Amino acid sequence: MAAAPIAAAPTIAATTTVPLEQRVLEKNDRLAARNREWLANRNIFAVNLMSSPGSGKTTLLERTVREVARSTPVSVIEGDQETALDSWRLRAAGCRTLQVNTGTGCHLDAAMMARALRELDPPEGSVLFVENVGNLVCPALFDLGESARAVVVSVTEGADKPLKYPHMFRGADLLLLNKVDLLPYLEVDLAAFERAVAAVRPGLAPMPVSATRGDGLADWYAWLRDRQAQNRQDPQSREDPQHRQDTQRRRDPQRLAR
Repeated sequence: MAAAPIAAAPTIAATTTVPLEQRVLEKNDRLAARNREWLANRNIFAVNLMSSPGSGKTTLLERTVREVARSTPVSVIEGDQETALDSWRLRAAGCRTLQVNTGTGCHLDAAMMARALRELDPPEGSVLFVENVGNLVCPALFDLGESARAVVVSVTEGADKPLKYPHMFRGADLLLLNKVDLLPYLEVDLAAFERAVAAVRPGLAPMPVSATRGDGLADWYAWLRDRQAQNRQDPQSREDPQHRQDTQRRRDPQRLAR
C-alpha cells in the first residue's frame, strides 16, 4: 500500500509579515535617532558589542574596561535574557553597569536603550559599551542609537558565519576575531572566513585578538581611541552608507530574499 503523501506545512506569505516588520523597525529607528542625539549632546561614545553566545565578549570587555578607565570614565549596559552575572563581572572590573534582562526577547532595542540611558546616566565625555544579547540575528536589525558597532566572532564558530548571518556583518564597523590563542589546536580555515566576510562586507578586515591572553588588544584599544576622537568631531557619523544600504534591504519587500 502506497504511503499517503505528506501535506505541506502551512506558510505565511512574506508580504503579510513585511509591513509589520517595517512598522516595528521604523518606530525603533525613530527612538534610536533620539538616543543618538542624546549621546551626541553629551559627547558620549557608545559602542554596541554584538556576537553569538560564548564568543568571549564579556571577557574582552573586562580587559577593555580596565584599560579605557585609566583615562576616560566607562559605563556598561549589559543585555541578557536572565541573570546579572556579566554585570557583576564588569562591575568588579571597575565600571558602572546597568543590567537589562529581556526575558524571552533575543535583543536589545532602542526603547530599552533609552530607559537604560536615563537610569545609568553616563557622564559627559565618557565611553559607553552596550553588550547586546548573544545572538547573530535580531540584534543586527535594531539600531540602538550607538556611535559604532563591533562584532565579535570566535575562531571556534566556523568560517561560514558571515554567509549565514550577513546582516550582522554588513552593519559592523569593526570585526574582532577572538580566541586566536586556540588556533594551534583547531582546524580553522581563516582564508575561507576572510573570503566570507569580504563577500558580504567588502573592506571589513577581521582584527585577530585573544581576550584571555591579550593578543591584538592594543589594536582594539587604538581603534576605540580613534573612533572616540572621530565621534567628538562628528557625533552622527554612525549613519554610514553601508548601514543605510542594509537598513533599506531589510525594509524593501522586493529585496528581502537577496
